[in-house]
Amino acid sequence: MAFRSHRWRRHAAALPACFLAGTLASALSAAARAQVFVVGEKSAMADVSTEFHPTRIELPSTPITERGKRELVRNLEEEQGFAHRTLPLGEDLVLIANGNMTPAGDAYKEMLYKKGQSAAPGDRVVLTAVTVKDDRIVFDLNGGPYLNHRFLRHVDLNGVPIVPQDGAQVTGCRVTLLFEGGLPEVSAPEVKALLDPIVDFGVKTSAEAYADSLPPFLKTAIVQHDVLVGMDRKMVLAAMGEPQSKVRELVPGSTTRRYEEWIYGQPPQTVRFVRFEGDRVSQLRIAALGKPIVLHTKDEMRGYLDPEETHEAAMGDEKPGNGEDGSAKPPTILKPGEAAPGSQKRVLLPVPASNPDPTAAQDKSAPANPSTPVDKSGDTPAE
Repeated sequence: MAFRSHRWRRHAAALPACFLAGTLASALSAAARAQVFVVGEKSAMADVSTEFHPTRIELPSTPITERGKRELVRNLEEEQGFAHRTLPLGEDLVLIANGNMTPAGDAYKEMLYKKGQSAAPGDRVVLTAVTVKDDRIVFDLNGGPYLNHRFLRHVDLNGVPIVPQDGAQVTGCRVTLLFEGGLPEVSAPEVKALLDPIVDFGVKTSAEAYADSLPPFLKTAIVQHDVLVGMDRKMVLAAMGEPQSKVRELVPGSTTRRYEEWIYGQPPQTVRFVRFEGDRVSQLRIAALGKPIVLHTKDEMRGYLDPEETHEAAMGDEKPGNGEDGSAKPPTILKPGEAAPGSQKRVLLPVPASNPDPTAAQDKSAPANPSTPVDKSGDTPAE
């Protein structure tokens, strides 16, 4: 303790040492009590709900096929939902289909207290990875419980790490949906319904909200992740998402027309080749394993046009062909009959004083008497 005033320093020197030591210890103890507090598991997890309601979804009895597994991965990966409960950080939750969840109760709170949380109730979560096995489906939420190349992060060559230490941290968790007795032939909507105690997929995504604005047949195609010939790029993105790769080439037999092809899937999965000419799908090829390639080239839009590309005539619209040459007038901000500011008008020149009557003015180049011959050389005509 320092005293800036010499007067206080003299008084402090006269005080007993034990008094100063006691005063200093009391001050430090009071400061420590004011800055340190202890939070226990009960107080930290007081707001965490452990209430759980199992689902009652009727499931098929036939076992799933390899094609069904691939369809589940294609339809569920990168799907978005909202957390129904607090999700742990870097841990594995096991949810039995139409059953309970483990851990549960106090063990669930203890796990959250020790590991932390990756998502609070109402937070958006993404199924970043989907793995389908014989009796379970494993979902990685928001990146999952492990970092990419987690084993290689401990390996280096000559002091140089194989995976750069980028400071990445685990931000997600893993949920395992367990089917007692084996995985049946379930669809993506049924799996989402089984995950409802943990993740709510009922909230509409931007793609679903866009699909609601389309005719029923287009909405059904987008929800089922199908592509129709005649769709524009926005519709295809809503139905299939971003493609794995894109190819740009010239249309066969043409030197100017180009097309762009979006490729979805990789063998042995079903591969879809979506070809765009302009902004519309002109061709769709579907290559399934062990089957001939299916080709779609006929327009499947049933006469539907995107409202953004059409214009509905309304009262006040001008009819086409109002220009002087029969073409449409250029756009203008002037009112009907209003002249543009600074536009030039026809100006009449003043008549010279020697010829006050403008009607008497004649062309000097014309002869006064048409019967009089004129010599084009400019000489006076001979008599």
